[in-house]
Amino acid sequence: MPCATPGLWSFQAAQCPTSACPPPCGHCLVPQPISSLSPCRSGLVLVKNPHLDLMEEDVLYHLDLGTKTHNLPAMFGDIKFVCVGGSPNRMRAFAQFMRRELGLANAGEDVADICAGSDRYAMYRAGPVLSISHGMGIPSISIMLHELIKLLHHAKCRDVTIIRIGTSGGLGIEAGSVVITDTAVDSSFQPRFEQVVLDDVVVRSTELDKDLAEELLACSRDIPDFPTLIGHTMCTYDFYEGQGRLDGALCSFSSEKKLEYLRRAYEAGVRNIEMESTAFAALCGLCGLKAAVVCVALLDRLEGDQIRASHEVLWEYQQRPQRLIAAFIRKRLGLTCSD
Repeated sequence: MPCATPGLWSFQAAQCPTSACPPPCGHCLVPQPISSLSPCRSGLVLVKNPHLDLMEEDVLYHLDLGTKTHNLPAMFGDIKFVCVGGSPNRMRAFAQFMRRELGLANAGEDVADICAGSDRYAMYRAGPVLSISHGMGIPSISIMLHELIKLLHHAKCRDVTIIRIGTSGGLGIEAGSVVITDTAVDSSFQPRFEQVVLDDVVVRSTELDKDLAEELLACSRDIPDFPTLIGHTMCTYDFYEGQGRLDGALCSFSSEKKLEYLRRAYEAGVRNIEMESTAFAALCGLCGLKAAVVCVALLDRLEGDQIRASHEVLWEYQQRPQRLIAAFIRKRLGLTCSD
């Protein structure tokens, strides 16, 4: 099947107007005008790549999984929640935490790394929850998301909610605050993700699911011991110069210029800064996944650049997004929302 003209046609992902939409859906595989797209009632995770249907096998190389080597529907077909975060150790701890929160059998035992054959990412299960590391920065999370979305598609998962949980630098908020992202913005405070495809720059939207953000905020009210708010998240390509830090190996600007930039970001609605949210929002949005970003602020960047809190304090901060997401998942599953 020839590729559709970019910008005029779209191979539909998770927005088929048919009521059943069993894979492969004829409507979804036919190029449709973007204006004709409507929400898919099936909840399936579909991909926007017609070439995949021509492949005898899809090797998810960086996850050490594949369509011929693994029974993906049996392994992952009942997944309803996917939580991603930078650190393998943090996502392992989150999976163990979720096993206890959901009262699963053998909750006290160690969790197996499903991607143990790869040293790129780590993946763990806790009932209907998948916990995956994505590394640091846009390139790393982008690779993981491409293969994760294909995994969910091949596994015929339905009605999946995906949430990035992590750490960030706060902006005009106290350390330890949890920010639920409404929109991911770039370094110019614009809601866009620029992806170079061949030699073209493709601009993609970074809007996140507003209803999901409000649902998470509502659930946070049952956890009153730390502040939670909704705001814009600025995504940068770098931890040092890209975020206006004065303490990197290179710095070509003054402290006054730094503060002027960060204050403009705050006035534009930015409440925290990290390095993955625009790519995350763009990819999940294009593939029809309900997505959220929930990050704790380790410091207020208007007050400094270096993270000086103790390991004990930082460890407790990092638990805060996990506690909120655990409460949210428990509520979605009909359990209590209390922490």
